[in-house]
Amino acid sequence: MLLRFAYNILLCLALPFVWLRLFVRARREPAYAERRAERFGRVPAHVGRDVVWFHTVSAGETIGAAPVIRALRARLPEARFLVTTMTPAGSAQVIERLGDIVDHCYAPYDFPWAVRRFVRRVRPRALFLMETELWPNLIAATSATGAPVSLINARLSERSARGYARVGPWTRQTLSQVEQVICQYDDTARRFEALGVPHERLAVTGSIKFDLAVPDDLEDEVRRVREAWLGDRRAWISGSTHPGEDEIVLDAHVGLIRRSPGLLLVLAPRHPDRADRVLALAAERGLTAARLSAGGAVPADADVLVADVMGRLLYLYGMADIAFVGGSLVPVGGHNPIEAAVHGIPMLMGPHRFNWTEIAERFAAAGCLHMVGTGDLQSVAAGLLADDGRRRLEGTEARNVVAANRGASERLLSRLQVRTGSPG
Repeated sequence: MLLRFAYNILLCLALPFVWLRLFVRARREPAYAERRAERFGRVPAHVGRDVVWFHTVSAGETIGAAPVIRALRARLPEARFLVTTMTPAGSAQVIERLGDIVDHCYAPYDFPWAVRRFVRRVRPRALFLMETELWPNLIAATSATGAPVSLINARLSERSARGYARVGPWTRQTLSQVEQVICQYDDTARRFEALGVPHERLAVTGSIKFDLAVPDDLEDEVRRVREAWLGDRRAWISGSTHPGEDEIVLDAHVGLIRRSPGLLLVLAPRHPDRADRVLALAAERGLTAARLSAGGAVPADADVLVADVMGRLLYLYGMADIAFVGGSLVPVGGHNPIEAAVHGIPMLMGPHRFNWTEIAERFAAAGCLHMVGTGDLQSVAAGLLADDGRRRLEGTEARNVVAANRGASERLLSRLQVRTGSPG
C-alpha cells in the first residue's frame, strides 16, 4: 500500500534523528544509553521463544498490566511470557513487579527490518498492546505469523481519533490486523468503530488501572514514614510534574505557607533527574528544599521535599492531605489520579487530562477531583486544606469511586486469546 510504503521511507529517513534523540536523552537520563541494540531488534540471549508478549510502553502501563500478566501467567503455567517497554522507567517497573515470572527487553522501534528480526526471534503466541500502541510494522509482522494481536485496556481520545482519521486507509489496514480491541469505556469503542473496527471485534471492560495492586504494607509504611518524616506537620503533594508545572506549583506553595505556616510541599517530578532544577526553582522563590534521597526526617525548616527517587510515589501520596496530579497544567495529558485516590484524599488536575479523561470524569462527578488552572490552583488548594470535614468527605468518595470500578482485570482476562502450541 502506498501509505505504508511512504511510512517506511519516512522511517528510514528518520533513522539518523532517532540515534541523535537517543544520544540526547542519554545525556539527561543515562539509562537511555544502555541496551540500545534492543531498540533495533536485537533480542538478548535470556529472552525465550514462543512467548506470550505484552507491550506496556512505560511505567504507568506496566503497573496497570502487572496484575493481568500475573493472573494470565497463573492460568498458562507452561507458557513463557515476555514484557517489552520503551522507557527505562517502564523497564524498572517490569523488573520490580514481574522480574521473577517474565522475560524482559525493550521493544524495537517500528523499522520494518528491526521488527521482522525481533518477531522471528521471539516467535510470539500472542501480542497484547496496552492502551493505544498502533505500530503498523509491529502489528503486521506479528499478525503474519498467525499470532493474535489485541489492543487491551484501549483508550483513544478525540484528538487522537481525528489524527488517525486523517490517514484513514492506513489506519483501517493496521486495525484490520488486530483481532480484538478491548476498550476501557464506551466512548473509546465508538471511536474505534468509526475508524473501521467491526463491532464484533470490540469489547468494553472498564479500566484495569482501577485494579491497582496495592502493596500489603502500604498503610503501615505510610503511617511509619509520615510519623518519622513529618511528625505533626501537614503536607500536600504534587505528583509526576513536568517542566512548566513546577514553577506554578511552587508559586502556589509560597502563597499557601503564608496562610498555613509549616505546611510542606512534597514535589515529585515525573523524571527524578530533574531534581537539581526543581531545587533551584525552589531557591529562586526563597523556599528551603530537601531531597527525599537524603533519608531521615524532613528538616524542620524545609518548605519543600523533592522526591528524587523512583518507585515511591504511591507511598508519598499517602503522606499528603491533598494531591495535585501533574502532567495536566501542561499539554502532556495528565497522570494517574488513582494512585492518590486509594489513599482517600481530594485531588486536583489541570485542563490537560486527555490521557485520563474518562477516569478523571468519574472522580470529578463524585466531587473529589477539582479541575484547576494556573490562576486558581492556590485558592482551590487553600480551600481544601482549611476544611477538614470536606477533605474527609471527598476522600471517602475517592475511595468509593475506586471500589466501584474494580473488576476490569478479570473481565479482560476472560477475553484474552493466546495461540496454543508452538508456531514452529
